[in-house]
Amino acid sequence: MASDKLMAGHAVRRLRRQQGLSQAAMAETLAISPSYLTLIEKNQRPVSAALLVRLADTYGFDPRVLAAGEPGGGAEAMRRRLADPMFADLEIDRHELAEWLAAAPGGAEAFARAFDRIGAAPSAAGPVADDPLRLARREIERWRNHFADLDARAEALADELRMASADLYPALAERLRVRHSLTIRILPVDVLPEVLRRLDLHARQLQLSELLDPAARTFAAAYQLAQIEARDEIDALARGAAFSDRAAERLFRRHLAGYFAAAVMMPYGRFLRACEASGYDLDLLGRRFGAGFEQVAHRLTTLSRVGARGLPFFMLRIDRAGQVSKRFAGASGADLVEAEGRCPLWRLHHAFDRPGTAVTQLIELEDGERFLTIARQVSPQGQRAGGVAAEFAIGLGVRAGEAAALAWARGVDLAGAATPIGLGCRACLRADCPQRSAAPAGRALLVNERERRASALTFAGD
Repeated sequence: MASDKLMAGHAVRRLRRQQGLSQAAMAETLAISPSYLTLIEKNQRPVSAALLVRLADTYGFDPRVLAAGEPGGGAEAMRRRLADPMFADLEIDRHELAEWLAAAPGGAEAFARAFDRIGAAPSAAGPVADDPLRLARREIERWRNHFADLDARAEALADELRMASADLYPALAERLRVRHSLTIRILPVDVLPEVLRRLDLHARQLQLSELLDPAARTFAAAYQLAQIEARDEIDALARGAAFSDRAAERLFRRHLAGYFAAAVMMPYGRFLRACEASGYDLDLLGRRFGAGFEQVAHRLTTLSRVGARGLPFFMLRIDRAGQVSKRFAGASGADLVEAEGRCPLWRLHHAFDRPGTAVTQLIELEDGERFLTIARQVSPQGQRAGGVAAEFAIGLGVRAGEAAALAWARGVDLAGAATPIGLGCRACLRADCPQRSAAPAGRALLVNERERRASALTFAGD
């Protein structure tokens, strides 16, 4: 699949220049032709697994930098930046963008950093560029939400824990007690009001609220173990991110600890095999691995191990107002994830009216990309009777061309009619949309007193 190809010409060119080699000299050491190396550096050929190994052996570098070091986060991330209205008149297409990234990766990275630093003017429409959440998410997406070292460490730990007990939670509790002198104590809600998890170092206790269900308790125990046993890996990733914002770094560290905890609960190899055998049946996966729906959905966005990739899912979590509190593009590169607006024709919100029921939909974006999506309502842990009841909707999606193997694709004509949606009215150029509530950014409204179209708001250029 195209998503499995590693296009890293910029990184190969940078490595060659750092070594002070000509293309002919590097090609000779790698046992390839200079013309083939030229195509790789121009991103016209992918870096094969065999060539990746030769590069690592010959020049002694970490091969992950090829995937993690794409200028500006890669073509999809650059496309999202160039979708800003200030660039609308330039009409930069995919081919021109690809040529830019291949010919001047340093310039593209400089543009991306400047754009992210300056950002758009602060407004109610979206976050400012230096928002800690945005900075942390940018680093997560730079890795495509896949951290190989954490996955490998968590998988080894999970195998070790399985030897001690078939039930993961008591095995985690015993490891915390024996190796780290920490006991887990479940406390009444009146003792831990408004707190679900607390580490009391004085009492050497991990204190958990009785409001947490079994999956959440297991996750909390694994999370605490991540902060102790995966500290070196987390520290290395945080240092590599070089955050200037302390809050962003803490958010990133929290994500990494949660990533490790989920990887302990759903070890990569076993989880991927279960996904493929079940058709990515989220309910079955949750029961098999003792995880909640949201935990499984999040895990699906992380399956990018070289040589053992899962389907490239994206995930969003929204509230009833359409505000996003979680977004992971993973390896999907889906523009839907970064869009600040939500199209009302995308039935994410329908999940709020059907608790416990999955809402599936085949959608098509303006550029022709089609996705099969599933949405389900979830409620966070820690809610009490009589209190404020929070609700969220989880949206998962995968490209329609890769969705045939999904259990929730059964009965869906993936090549058939799809709902045409946009990235929110301000970013959507679809004409005559009956749901339109605003003209696209940079387009003037047209008011015709002699004509009434399906959309009450028409605009120049449609």
